Amino acid sequence: MRYYLIVIDSFGIGADSVASEYGDVEANTALNICKAVSGPKWAFLQKIGLGNCCEILGYQLPGCEAVSAPIASYGVLEKKGFGKDTLTGHWEMAGLYAKSEMRIFPSEYPSFPASLVNELETAAGRKIIGNKAASGTEIIQELGEQHMKTGSIICYTSADSVIQIAAHEDVISKEELYEICKKARTICDKYNVGRVIARPFTGNLKDGFIRTKNRHDFSIALPGVTLLESVLKPMGVEIIAVGKIEDIFNGNGIDISYPEKGNQACIARAYDIASIPSQNVRQLVFINLVDTDMLYGHRRDAAGYFNAITEISSNLETLYGKMCDGDVMNITADHGCDPTFKGTDHTREYVPMLICRKGDSNDALNLGIIRGFDAVMRDAINCFHLHR
Repeated sequence: MRYYLIVIDSFGIGADSVASEYGDVEANTALNICKAVSGPKWAFLQKIGLGNCCEILGYQLPGCEAVSAPIASYGVLEKKGFGKDTLTGHWEMAGLYAKSEMRIFPSEYPSFPASLVNELETAAGRKIIGNKAASGTEIIQELGEQHMKTGSIICYTSADSVIQIAAHEDVISKEELYEICKKARTICDKYNVGRVIARPFTGNLKDGFIRTKNRHDFSIALPGVTLLESVLKPMGVEIIAVGKIEDIFNGNGIDISYPEKGNQACIARAYDIASIPSQNVRQLVFINLVDTDMLYGHRRDAAGYFNAITEISSNLETLYGKMCDGDVMNITADHGCDPTFKGTDHTREYVPMLICRKGDSNDALNLGIIRGFDAVMRDAINCFHLHR
């Protein structure tokens, strides 16, 4: 049996019960991008019950309304721990609840304390420029030429607990940048920073600077042992990570990693995995589809986000067709990032949970609202218990 746990990054479906504490009361990623585009939407996601998830929360998703007989059991997940970010969202799926907030830096210059800057400059052997919250695509246009002339590294943050370090690949090789980020990771541990992210780029001032696909995340140590390690591996389940999953978990509990960049590469890898018969395997395939968040949510591109979900819906239908009878697909998200909402931050939202077993003729269940993202992993554990 193969269990596909698919995270559509930032695909929230409405402000949750504590959204007011985060300033996100009116956020609703799915609803607001649907309002931006008329007509029918996302045929496969509708067929399996995305609109039914939204109906649980008391509204209809325009063009992707609830259906009378969804092929998936459907529910709504509410985050139990702190935060509204990638790390704490995925960690909670794996049974680790964030008990406190990670360090968020102020947006205005200087974002980072002088002590941290001094340590980073000493460790890197280079000066820091930037030192503020910024869009990654914008700050390299602003400071790319200065970086190329001086060799200083561009450091910036966002509304997440993160330090991002950008460098042109002709000035600082990606290997050197990774080494700088590893040193920064050690320094940032005592500041309780969630991630240090290497952001290589290429190009020039005249034609524009462009980020490459050589991004690499260096996450803070996990606060405990995940369900991947404590339950699934002792059951003989092989854990396959696709996309940035290995970075999120620092490799903990991962048997095989395919660190593909972008949705299309991740989906193509999923197709390759599905092409191998699953009758004699026990595998959890953990996939993150990042483009919705990285390319469209943070950049406030509702139309782009909509189109990305359209493509995901079609691709997941193809993947479902390739699955063997008895395989399971569980589709969820890690937080929201409403591109129509104020600012460019993530948003604290409920997320969908859609569980469909290939070849299962049983009626779909309304799972209601479940507190705790780890419901997804506990369903996987239950499925592997039943499939011995």
